Amino acid sequence: MNFDQMLDDFKAGGLSREDLKKVLMEKTYTDIGLAKLDTHRCQRRGFPEVVYCRDKTPEQVELIFVEMSRRDSRILGTKATPEQYERLRPLLSVTYDPVSRLLVHARTDMPGRGKVVVISAGTSDLPIAEEAAQTAEFLGSNVLRHFDCGVAGIHRLLAVTGEFADAGAVVAVAGMDGALPTVAAGLTAKPVIAVPTSVGYGASFQGLAALLTMLNTCSPGVAVVNIDNGFGAGYLANQINLQSLPQAKG
Repeated sequence: MNFDQMLDDFKAGGLSREDLKKVLMEKTYTDIGLAKLDTHRCQRRGFPEVVYCRDKTPEQVELIFVEMSRRDSRILGTKATPEQYERLRPLLSVTYDPVSRLLVHARTDMPGRGKVVVISAGTSDLPIAEEAAQTAEFLGSNVLRHFDCGVAGIHRLLAVTGEFADAGAVVAVAGMDGALPTVAAGLTAKPVIAVPTSVGYGASFQGLAALLTMLNTCSPGVAVVNIDNGFGAGYLANQINLQSLPQAKG
């Protein structure tokens, strides 16, 4: 039961004051020694805590996933490694995508709703673009991909902008000069989420040049996430997309 339902039940007299206090005051995390798992994230945010797998050992990822699986039917791990996947595979039903580096445990399906468009400047940006796309899909959005649409061949972008019209959000992923989100935002009224990648030559400074370009965009309606943060972009795009659906309003 989520917090909104509990409050509705309390208001309607179906939940006593003491029962409500007990739920609100109980420990809202599970301490497993290695980590304090946010057990009430789903009630607050609508989706469980996501596991950032980078720099964790396979054993640590195993401990976290197994504990979370006792409560959550869907778990997402980002920046995961094949070694972490192999450690979990005998214990849980998990899948691993080596491109996006997403590690997924899903006992239940999540039907896609609405539409998120993910575009990338080049194929070297594909890992971050796929991280964004697959995150949005995992969270419940339909996703349309258009990759290798960089502004060096702007006709490639212009050929797909018609797809933006019925989208809830557009994710634009680019390294190098990072110009793609600015151009995309100039062609649509939809919110654009800009993702700088660390792709580029020396003066790109591992994505800093693209990040600064996106932060200094002259096109309004652009939000910028951190370098290589495809997950953050996909998560935000899903939130915007689902909130834009008619049944989500009011």
